[in-house]
Amino acid sequence: MAIKQFKKATKQFSYLRLALVGPAGSGKTYSSLRLAQGLGERIAVIDSERGSAAKYADEFAFDIMVLDSFSPQDYMEAIQAAVDAHYDVLIIDSLSHAWMGKGGVLEMHDAAAAQEKGGNSYTAWRVVTPEHNRLVDTILQAPLHLIATLRSKIEYVQEKDERGKTVIRKVGLQPIQREGLDFEFDVVGDLDQMNRLVVTKTRCRALAQAVIRQPGEDMARTLKAWLTDGAPQPPQTVSEAQIKELWHRAQQQELGVSDLLAFLNHTLDAHYTSPREVPAADYPRVIAALQAAASPEVSQAEAVTESV
Repeated sequence: MAIKQFKKATKQFSYLRLALVGPAGSGKTYSSLRLAQGLGERIAVIDSERGSAAKYADEFAFDIMVLDSFSPQDYMEAIQAAVDAHYDVLIIDSLSHAWMGKGGVLEMHDAAAAQEKGGNSYTAWRVVTPEHNRLVDTILQAPLHLIATLRSKIEYVQEKDERGKTVIRKVGLQPIQREGLDFEFDVVGDLDQMNRLVVTKTRCRALAQAVIRQPGEDMARTLKAWLTDGAPQPPQTVSEAQIKELWHRAQQQELGVSDLLAFLNHTLDAHYTSPREVPAADYPRVIAALQAAASPEVSQAEAVTESV
């Protein structure tokens, strides 16, 4: 067996994983959209809050997918759809429904326990946990910036205001999700009713112990600088318009999906599994190759000219 060797650690380009935790009314959705706007141009939202994100469509440009069932599989399919469509930023609003919503992990666990002999709750987790782990892996591996909102359990506390009067304030506690999920994110922050973000966990040193009122573009710039500082960004891939043009030209030549993919890999000497992986810089070369394949006589004439 080959002995593995250590090598010098170098910073690599990475995509953001940010979790915003807070009670209802703390501004999780609005803050997510503000942050997303500073991270990229094309924004997608997975909405499990009955389309509530669409209320901000007059202030932000984004595409939305409204879920009405919240199983891990539903979330994974929605994340993959965002990846396939090449969005820059994906907001999951909220990830709590994957835990406690209709068809979520807790409902799956109850159903599995009911099928166990004697309704064994402990062994039922052996059925459900792998599905939840798959969702977490999908979130971590998706090649785009991802912001997840998480509802928090509510508690009411008594405080003194600036006049010394006792007031009741609503505060958020633990996020409604599987314990420990927050450790999977690069940055985690708690939002309060004043839309103030307290960063509770971060790998970005510039945000250590930060308290930010109305988090938005400034925080996004800090995160973007941290993600890209000293790390090469992967090449930009073809756009949706370019994908459509490739497919249109392939159809004109009666090429199927597998035929087009084989053509791309042959032309670019690559091993892509989808045309969407083709770098944008190689798009003109691919178009030229398709044009040459469609007009072999032109290609032969050019070859003769070049040989002369």
